Amino acid sequence: VAGSICVGKADARKKVKSVVCCPPAADRLHGRSITTDFIPPSPLLLSSTLYQKGSPREKLCFWGPFEYAVERLLQRWVERRIGDGLPLRIEMGCRNREVNGFMIEVSHLTKYYGDVAALEDLTFKLVPGEILGFLGPNGAGKSTAMKMLTGFLRPSSGEVRIWGSNMWQDSLAAQRHIGYLPEGAPAYEEMTPLGFLQFIADARGLTGVERANRLEQTITVMSLQEVLGQRIETLSKGFKRRVGLAQAILHDPDVLILDEPTDGLDPNQKHQVRKMIKGLSADKIVIVSTHNLEEVTAVCNRAMVLAKGRVVSDGTPESLMAMSPYHGAVTLKSSSASLAEIAEVVGSITGVKEAVPIAGGITIFPENIDNTLFTKVLEVSLARGWKVDSLYVESGRLDDVFRSLTEGESQ
Repeated sequence: VAGSICVGKADARKKVKSVVCCPPAADRLHGRSITTDFIPPSPLLLSSTLYQKGSPREKLCFWGPFEYAVERLLQRWVERRIGDGLPLRIEMGCRNREVNGFMIEVSHLTKYYGDVAALEDLTFKLVPGEILGFLGPNGAGKSTAMKMLTGFLRPSSGEVRIWGSNMWQDSLAAQRHIGYLPEGAPAYEEMTPLGFLQFIADARGLTGVERANRLEQTITVMSLQEVLGQRIETLSKGFKRRVGLAQAILHDPDVLILDEPTDGLDPNQKHQVRKMIKGLSADKIVIVSTHNLEEVTAVCNRAMVLAKGRVVSDGTPESLMAMSPYHGAVTLKSSSASLAEIAEVVGSITGVKEAVPIAGGITIFPENIDNTLFTKVLEVSLARGWKVDSLYVESGRLDDVFRSLTEGESQ
């Protein structure tokens, strides 16, 4: 046994030592199924037994994704059983090869068109809960990366693995975990949203109750009820984008890959799409490509900046902001004192590098990050009797960092 998960009525504990994968040929259901609507293809054998007062009542053996997806996949079953006070024990059987717990592994992904490198040596790993933003100017390689991650475009070299399945050796197994929204959200415009989603459900192999439930849930999540009977070609750009997102999430994928999901949308539509993405991401991986700096801070918890086909920065949005010269600076605006007076006084504060006039105020830059600078500036303002219209600490300016990174000024 490689590890175990025990779920009780008021207690949930998880312990995992190591996991060994089963061969794909063994990817099938074993034993008596209590329910099959949540059991997807996967590489790991799970044996589970329900206990009541120490005696087994029911037993289920099946193949299912390991570790991060186990609790989500079994949650509906657990919730039904917990009501009866029955603790659930899941034991994971060992087989041929190891799985390391990463849902996505990308290794040295490279794409050349002739002698031109569209993407070079892209390498990263992702686990559920991460929202990765590919950020870069037009032509940086974002869409090329997306197409290779989904198996739409074959790389010149490198490898992509989704839940351990190689994208080009076992494409269907890898793509089964993916929901993809290509740039522009293409759809069959002569169809209605309902007809299009029904077609996608059939293509994804959804049947019976599961098919009906997924259609209903997806239509509700994307708020498509009022346009279900219209032809897609008559829909607004915002509704077309919602239809595209709906087909991407219809089969409840583990990985969502979204190419410019808010491009061309108005502010209200952008807010709705971003809210949806963040709501879906708790137990999934979401990869978003964008050249919109606001998108990164609004949605992503990891940002990878691409320029001329190469990664020039990889970290959190906060770490990108920290690269800005404005990070940690303090801006003071006052209508009762001259800018010259403010600049002279605050410029003499210990640890201040410079005080730069701006419209209606002064931005004070520290020599080094100083968490007390805000307090120092406030105390000086009060002592001088200045009327403080606004006083705040700058978090940083992504546009400066973006230009610096993508124009090759620094890394």
